[in-house]
Amino acid sequence: MLFDLKFIQMVQHETLPLKEEKQFIREIKQLKQLCEQLSSNMGSQDQIQQALNQREEVKDRLKIYIVYMGEHEEKRTLLEIEDKHFSYLMSVKNSGEEAKASMVYSYKNVINGFSAFLTAEEAQKLSEMDGVVSVFKSHPMTYTIQTTRSWDFINLLTSGNSGNISGIKDEELLQKADYGKDIIVGVLDTGVWPESQSFSDEGMGPVPSSWKGICQSGIDFNSSHCNRKLIGARYYLKGHEAQYGPLNETINYRSARDRDGHGTHTASTVAGRKVHNTSLLGGFASGTAEGGAPLARLAIYKVCWTIPGPSKVLKSTCFHEDMLAAFDDAIADGVHVISISITPYKNIEYTQDGITLGALHAAKRNIVVVASAGNWGPGPVNLGASSIDRIFSSPVLLGNGLRIEGQTVTPYKLNTVRPLVYAGDAEAPGTTTSYVLSGTLSQEIVQGKIVLCLSGNSSNVEKGMEVKRAGGAGFILQNPADGIGVSVDAHVLPGTAIFSNDSATILDYIRTNKNPTAIIVPGRTVLGSKPSPFMTSFSSTGPNGLEPNILKPDITAPGLNILAAWSEATSPTKLFEDNRVVKYNINSGTSMSCPHVAAAAALIKAAHPDWSSAAIRSALMTTSTQSNNIGTPITDANGNPATPFHYGSGHFQPAKAMDPGLVYDSNYTDYLLFLCTYNTAKNVDPSFTCPKEFSSPSNLNYPTVAASFINGEISVHRTVTNVGAGGSVYNLSIGTPIGYSVNISPTTLNFTHSGEIRSFNITIKPEIGVTKDDYAFGWYMWSDGTHTVRSPIVVL
Repeated sequence: MLFDLKFIQMVQHETLPLKEEKQFIREIKQLKQLCEQLSSNMGSQDQIQQALNQREEVKDRLKIYIVYMGEHEEKRTLLEIEDKHFSYLMSVKNSGEEAKASMVYSYKNVINGFSAFLTAEEAQKLSEMDGVVSVFKSHPMTYTIQTTRSWDFINLLTSGNSGNISGIKDEELLQKADYGKDIIVGVLDTGVWPESQSFSDEGMGPVPSSWKGICQSGIDFNSSHCNRKLIGARYYLKGHEAQYGPLNETINYRSARDRDGHGTHTASTVAGRKVHNTSLLGGFASGTAEGGAPLARLAIYKVCWTIPGPSKVLKSTCFHEDMLAAFDDAIADGVHVISISITPYKNIEYTQDGITLGALHAAKRNIVVVASAGNWGPGPVNLGASSIDRIFSSPVLLGNGLRIEGQTVTPYKLNTVRPLVYAGDAEAPGTTTSYVLSGTLSQEIVQGKIVLCLSGNSSNVEKGMEVKRAGGAGFILQNPADGIGVSVDAHVLPGTAIFSNDSATILDYIRTNKNPTAIIVPGRTVLGSKPSPFMTSFSSTGPNGLEPNILKPDITAPGLNILAAWSEATSPTKLFEDNRVVKYNINSGTSMSCPHVAAAAALIKAAHPDWSSAAIRSALMTTSTQSNNIGTPITDANGNPATPFHYGSGHFQPAKAMDPGLVYDSNYTDYLLFLCTYNTAKNVDPSFTCPKEFSSPSNLNYPTVAASFINGEISVHRTVTNVGAGGSVYNLSIGTPIGYSVNISPTTLNFTHSGEIRSFNITIKPEIGVTKDDYAFGWYMWSDGTHTVRSPIVVL
């Protein structure tokens, strides 16, 4: 293990505010000597540990802060910009040397500001300086972590056909959008596996002349790995190294190459080329893989890196300062759509969130930003995750004849009846966890048996590895979440996941039989599952934790068991001990729904290059469906009726979004006026002055209506733009929330030409004598007989 000399010098400089200058210089000399020893393999493990301990002491006192200064307004050279940022930093540091060591990023393209190691006192001083908009602490973030079925299912849902299809996507939609040709999608994630067939440039034309990005070289990645499909790649790890120390290159590539697999998966879901005869191990989900916008170009921005930890599974994390640098480059590079399957661990204020700030600068330039919702809730969500009509059936047959439904994509077969044991009864002496943690099972008890494992405290694949270590023949896994949505895994031994409540049935069978037995039926792919879609149990839900007057999520898209390209540097389970290699893998999460919507946005952008990012968002939202493939309302994973807090406007329908009829448009100024409500517009754009009087946040021209803590009545203003033919008349229909009255005026909108704008007012009143203790849901819809423009209403 070798230290990066430059990095250790940087970190150790951060002790300066707490030490005298002479002592600092003396320490630097000592550390330089230590680093030279380490770099030449002369450092002992004790010296390495000492340096690590020193770094941790520094991290306890200094944190990375982002000093945000809006946008670059005047033309300056990159050197002039960097010098300006250093001048601010030097004003709170003791020397130029310390300021240089403290700097992490200087944002120079569009976003103006820098990130640096600061004490809380230094951060406060900077926040009070002229020219500084805001100063906020960096937060770690994570990904929540095309397909052979999902796009076909979307077309089925749109057409109302519940049967199987031939695998042909909606060609009319793709042809109208020219398959996304020359639309550039920037993907912020864990990198890319460039050799995947999904990123072939065969038959593609020259790189668009608007592209200004680069193909950054690094470990096992050079300019030859980019092509006319994968036109750019960059990586960002200054924030990561500042937080965790020198990059662990045994589990990372110091380049845009993807070790994790997540980034490759999302990139290919957005814009993967057509690849025939793809599947996961043993033929699961076999078919033709193709992304939603197969001729769109891809630009990769690697911002997430694998970190070591107690888990035996690869895990990655991402930092605001790295992502803000990626946003800054992506905007300057000329991308049209940004797909970012990364979510915060907790609610973060809009003005202190790197993704939000980056997205706002992108929106100002009509770059569409699509972000996932997270695999927990409630939270500040954008996209939900729902199922498709495909399952991987692998039931359990108990010795008493009972059949328990299960699902798996494990290729190993266990065709014989085996003894069955509960993991809690098979633990090694001194173990009392009942959670199948590493080293907890007794080999003497488990050998040759099928083990029932309950969920919790470790990942599903880790439980399977522990059963295998103890000599188990197979295992049955309780699905961690309630409901029918099962996230399948390619386990390292025969195994299947059962519905959560069925685990009690199996455990009761084990407890009441002297010699319990079971057989795990080998998994198989089944299409046409009904009802679909349903909302997954892991998808984040509303209400919006930051601003309840804006409904979130916006929309839902397929996110359960999606097959897409994968990194060949990691296994399908991402277990360190799993040496299998796959070209395509199945993943679940809102991370998977995000690139579906990004692909749809790319197609719409290609067909309508003059549309704003808000217009594209509106088109996707107002044309979505609230029904499943049997014509009944979408449900949650437990079969209960889902609400806009689950799916937002509904399940997206890209073909219909291509021709929405009307759109709710918004611009950069509208977003700043929205922030005026919280007196935070200046924290985003110092050049903007809020009016003396401004409206409620409910008046942001969004395709949904949310009114929180209604008292008396609320009036909401909306404006729609005709993007269809002239001479159209739209009539109104309303689904009133229970306990409220809704009045919309006018009730008819007349348009004589395309591009014409009409406004209307919505007044919502609570009914007299009705107690309001929960949210109520309704809707309103404009229709001209051809187009239906539907918006949900949520009130409390």
